[in-house]
Amino acid sequence: MSITIRKFEHSDKEPVRNLLVHTESFTEAEVDVAIELVDLFLNNPNQKDYDLYTAVEGNEVLGYICIGPTPLTEGTYDLYWIAVSPVTQGKGVGKQLIKYAEETVKINNGRLLVAETSSQPKYQKTCDFYVSAGYEILSRIKEYYKVGDDLLVYGKYL
Repeated sequence: MSITIRKFEHSDKEPVRNLLVHTESFTEAEVDVAIELVDLFLNNPNQKDYDLYTAVEGNEVLGYICIGPTPLTEGTYDLYWIAVSPVTQGKGVGKQLIKYAEETVKINNGRLLVAETSSQPKYQKTCDFYVSAGYEILSRIKEYYKVGDDLLVYGKYL
Protein backbone atom coordinates (compact mmCIF):
# COMPACT_ATOMS: atom_id res chain seq x y z
CA MET A 1 0.00 0.00 0.00
CA SER A 2 1.60 3.26 -1.18
CA ILE A 3 0.01 6.08 0.80
CA THR A 4 0.51 9.79 0.30
CA ILE A 5 -0.55 12.32 2.92
CA ARG A 6 -1.35 15.74 1.57
CA LYS A 7 -3.25 18.92 2.38
CA PHE A 8 -7.02 18.41 2.17
CA GLU A 9 -8.49 19.37 -1.24
CA HIS A 10 -12.01 20.33 -2.33
CA SER A 11 -12.38 17.00 -4.13
CA ASP A 12 -11.83 15.18 -0.81
CA LYS A 13 -15.02 16.48 0.82
CA GLU A 14 -17.52 13.91 -0.47
CA PRO A 15 -15.19 10.91 -0.10
CA VAL A 16 -14.53 11.98 3.48
CA ARG A 17 -18.24 12.41 4.18
CA ASN A 18 -18.83 8.90 2.83
CA LEU A 19 -15.93 7.54 4.85
CA LEU A 20 -17.32 9.10 8.05
CA VAL A 21 -20.77 7.63 7.42
CA HIS A 22 -19.47 4.18 6.51
CA THR A 23 -17.24 3.82 9.57
CA GLU A 24 -20.53 3.61 11.52
CA SER A 25 -18.69 5.21 14.44
CA PHE A 26 -20.20 8.66 14.11
CA THR A 27 -23.73 9.95 14.53
CA GLU A 28 -25.33 12.07 11.83
CA ALA A 29 -24.75 15.15 14.01
CA GLU A 30 -21.05 14.27 14.41
CA VAL A 31 -20.66 13.85 10.64
CA ASP A 32 -22.31 17.25 10.17
CA VAL A 33 -19.83 18.87 12.58
CA ALA A 34 -16.88 17.21 10.83
CA ILE A 35 -18.08 18.50 7.46
CA GLU A 36 -18.64 21.95 8.95
CA LEU A 37 -14.94 22.03 9.86
CA VAL A 38 -14.07 20.83 6.35
CA ASP A 39 -16.09 23.71 4.90
CA LEU A 40 -14.44 26.23 7.23
CA PHE A 41 -11.05 24.96 6.14
CA LEU A 42 -11.84 24.93 2.42
CA ASN A 43 -13.68 28.24 2.32
CA ASN A 44 -11.16 30.20 4.38
CA PRO A 45 -7.71 29.24 3.08
CA ASN A 46 -5.97 31.82 5.30
CA GLN A 47 -7.59 30.70 8.56
CA LYS A 48 -5.23 29.37 11.25
CA ASP A 49 -7.70 27.36 13.38
CA TYR A 50 -7.61 24.01 11.57
CA ASP A 51 -5.39 22.03 9.27
CA LEU A 52 -6.77 19.04 7.42
CA TYR A 53 -4.75 16.33 5.72
CA THR A 54 -5.87 13.43 3.58
CA ALA A 55 -4.31 9.99 3.19
CA VAL A 56 -4.67 8.87 -0.40
CA GLU A 57 -3.58 5.99 -2.57
CA GLY A 58 -3.75 7.16 -6.16
CA ASN A 59 -7.06 9.03 -6.28
CA GLU A 60 -8.69 7.02 -3.48
CA VAL A 61 -9.21 8.78 -0.15
CA LEU A 62 -8.29 6.34 2.63
CA GLY A 63 -8.58 8.65 5.63
CA TYR A 64 -8.17 12.14 6.99
CA ILE A 65 -7.10 14.05 10.06
CA CYS A 66 -8.01 17.49 11.40
CA ILE A 67 -5.73 19.26 13.88
CA GLY A 68 -5.34 22.77 15.16
CA PRO A 69 -3.70 24.86 17.84
CA THR A 70 -5.71 24.98 21.05
CA PRO A 71 -6.81 28.59 21.61
CA LEU A 72 -5.09 30.46 24.45
CA THR A 73 -2.33 27.86 24.89
CA GLU A 74 1.33 27.78 23.96
CA GLY A 75 2.24 24.65 22.05
CA THR A 76 -0.89 22.61 22.67
CA TYR A 77 -2.79 21.25 19.68
CA ASP A 78 -6.13 19.48 19.39
CA LEU A 79 -6.66 16.42 17.24
CA TYR A 80 -10.24 17.19 16.25
CA TRP A 81 -10.91 14.34 13.85
CA ILE A 82 -9.23 11.26 12.55
CA ALA A 83 -11.05 8.69 10.46
CA VAL A 84 -10.02 5.87 8.17
CA SER A 85 -12.08 4.03 5.59
CA PRO A 86 -13.49 0.80 7.07
CA VAL A 87 -11.87 -1.27 4.31
CA THR A 88 -8.39 0.05 5.18
CA GLN A 89 -8.70 0.11 8.98
CA GLY A 90 -5.96 -1.90 10.65
CA LYS A 91 -3.55 -1.41 7.74
CA GLY A 92 -1.55 1.47 9.21
CA VAL A 93 -3.33 4.41 7.57
CA GLY A 94 -4.40 5.90 10.90
CA LYS A 95 -0.90 5.48 12.33
CA GLN A 96 0.57 7.29 9.32
CA LEU A 97 -1.97 10.10 9.65
CA ILE A 98 -1.36 10.61 13.36
CA LYS A 99 2.42 10.47 12.88
CA TYR A 100 2.12 13.10 10.16
CA ALA A 101 0.02 15.27 12.47
CA GLU A 102 2.58 14.90 15.27
CA GLU A 103 5.41 15.95 12.96
CA THR A 104 3.36 18.92 11.76
CA VAL A 105 2.70 19.98 15.36
CA LYS A 106 6.41 19.71 16.18
CA ILE A 107 7.39 21.78 13.13
CA ASN A 108 5.03 24.47 14.45
CA ASN A 109 6.68 24.41 17.89
CA GLY A 110 3.90 22.31 19.37
CA ARG A 111 4.60 20.17 22.41
CA LEU A 112 1.32 18.39 23.19
CA LEU A 113 -1.34 16.80 20.99
CA VAL A 114 -4.69 16.15 22.69
CA ALA A 115 -7.57 13.96 21.48
CA GLU A 116 -10.99 13.63 23.10
CA THR A 117 -13.30 10.67 22.77
CA SER A 118 -16.22 8.94 24.43
CA SER A 119 -16.15 6.06 26.90
CA GLN A 120 -18.96 4.26 25.07
CA PRO A 121 -18.10 0.68 24.02
CA LYS A 122 -18.31 1.59 20.31
CA TYR A 123 -15.25 3.84 20.83
CA GLN A 124 -13.06 1.12 22.34
CA LYS A 125 -11.20 0.66 19.03
CA THR A 126 -10.51 4.40 19.05
CA CYS A 127 -9.14 4.23 22.60
CA ASP A 128 -6.99 1.23 21.70
CA PHE A 129 -5.69 3.11 18.65
CA TYR A 130 -4.59 6.10 20.74
CA VAL A 131 -2.83 3.87 23.27
CA SER A 132 -1.05 1.96 20.49
CA ALA A 133 0.13 5.31 19.07
CA GLY A 134 1.70 6.25 22.40
CA TYR A 135 -1.10 8.35 23.86
CA GLU A 136 -2.18 8.14 27.48
CA ILE A 137 -5.34 9.17 29.28
CA LEU A 138 -4.75 12.62 30.71
CA SER A 139 -8.22 12.99 32.21
CA ARG A 140 -11.65 11.48 32.45
CA ILE A 141 -14.78 13.49 33.13
CA LYS A 142 -17.57 11.23 34.27
CA GLU A 143 -20.95 11.54 32.58
CA TYR A 144 -19.72 14.41 30.42
CA TYR A 145 -21.73 13.63 27.29
CA LYS A 146 -24.64 12.05 29.14
CA VAL A 147 -25.24 9.70 32.03
CA GLY A 148 -22.95 6.70 31.52
CA ASP A 149 -20.86 8.41 28.83
CA ASP A 150 -17.57 9.84 30.05
CA LEU A 151 -15.20 12.16 28.23
CA LEU A 152 -11.76 10.58 27.81
CA VAL A 153 -8.91 12.96 27.06
CA TYR A 154 -5.85 11.33 25.53
CA GLY A 155 -2.61 13.14 24.99
CA LYS A 156 0.94 12.75 23.84
CA TYR A 157 3.85 15.01 24.72
CA LEU A 158 5.99 15.40 21.62
